[in-house]
Amino acid sequence: MSDADRRPRILFLCTGNSCRSQMAEGWAKALRGGVIEAHSAGTKPHGLNPLAIRAMAEVGIDITGHASKRPEEIGVAFDVVVTVCDSAHESCPVMPGAKVVHRGFDDPPRLAAGAASDDEAMPHYRRVRDEIRAFIETLPASVLA
Repeated sequence: MSDADRRPRILFLCTGNSCRSQMAEGWAKALRGGVIEAHSAGTKPHGLNPLAIRAMAEVGIDITGHASKRPEEIGVAFDVVVTVCDSAHESCPVMPGAKVVHRGFDDPPRLAAGAASDDEAMPHYRRVRDEIRAFIETLPASVLA
């Protein structure tokens, strides 16, 4: 396949690569896998969030096989880096040739910090999950323009 024929490589970047970027990668592979090559990473990865896994499972997307990682561990050059949190946007590593687009989403763990149970926390995860889906449905046009 020529370089012109390959799908654009999009990296979804957040701080921990535990929740928002993982959801974005899951949605992108499920909804836009035929037109983009999706990856996720974190500036300070610290493992998958179990409630993010649960939120995605509720809509039929299994992210249990995802791993929390740094961008350089993926081993490919990216066409676009989408920062999905303000912290990652402020500390985005330089990736030559990649266009950086910021689309911040609320942090479900922070929103759910006062929740008495996982069930009480889930509405925050569901809202952000659904907001990320709406954004993913606009790809690749919204980030390649």
